[in-house]
Amino acid sequence: MAAQLRVYRQKIKSAQTTKKITRAMELISASRIQKAQARVAASGPYARAVTRAVSAVATYSNVDHILTTEPEKIERALVVIFASDRGLAGAFSSNVLKESEHLTSLLRSEGKDVAYFVVGRKAAAYFSFRKREAAKTWTGGTDQPAFEVAKEISDSLVEIFLQEASAGGVDEIHIVYNRFVNMVSQVPEVTRLLPLEVVDGIEAPADNEVLPLYEFEPEVGDVLDALLPVYIESRIYNAMLQSAASEHAARQRAMKSASDNADKLIRDYTRLANNARQSEITQQISEIVGGADALTPAR
Repeated sequence: MAAQLRVYRQKIKSAQTTKKITRAMELISASRIQKAQARVAASGPYARAVTRAVSAVATYSNVDHILTTEPEKIERALVVIFASDRGLAGAFSSNVLKESEHLTSLLRSEGKDVAYFVVGRKAAAYFSFRKREAAKTWTGGTDQPAFEVAKEISDSLVEIFLQEASAGGVDEIHIVYNRFVNMVSQVPEVTRLLPLEVVDGIEAPADNEVLPLYEFEPEVGDVLDALLPVYIESRIYNAMLQSAASEHAARQRAMKSASDNADKLIRDYTRLANNARQSEITQQISEIVGGADALTPAR
């Protein structure tokens, strides 16, 4: 009984230590999620303004630009995966990786070769463990994205998109990330980034509506050359901010669940320890009474 009681007390102490750690991580994530949400909200107006500008140029001009023109045949596609650097965030990274695998299967079923850019140590470890090669990898700072990293990623995307497929280039680019909906819902999102699909653009005109006339200064091609890289930067940065907010929310939820589980373990082991202690006391009393009876002379 004494040995069993010691085991229960050790498990209680271990669960209490675990609870302190998970509770601290829960509070850290709760403090960071507010700032992450504010950054997502702050990036919205700029992204919408750039989108409207690109929509106007792409919709009301007749120039075929390489970033907006659909190629006749798509031979090679690039998938950019946004995961996390750290774990203890529930299914945050695994959901994105599963979605990227589904996308890969779809692209390969269409006869396309697939290349990868990965962001986050979890995605890099996933590819390394399976001995799969990623063209480029970015790690560090996934929970606090920097615009410089977003610009570096977007520059690399434009560069590889402008290359010929035979020279290592790609014909289309997809991004996979967790979109922040609210504190309890983060949804894996797949978006085709290039060739450009303006998803928040101007609505299609009615049948009897006359389209406005635009004059571009400088030329339309120059405007697109200047706007599209900025548009891609804003989309990449917004995806990184969405992913960071989702990561903090997922980690807070996971750590709260871990703390609740630790509380349950402490209650269960405390009850078992009390039962073991009560059994030990009962046994000791029985031994004392039995010893006293043995010493009492028979009459």
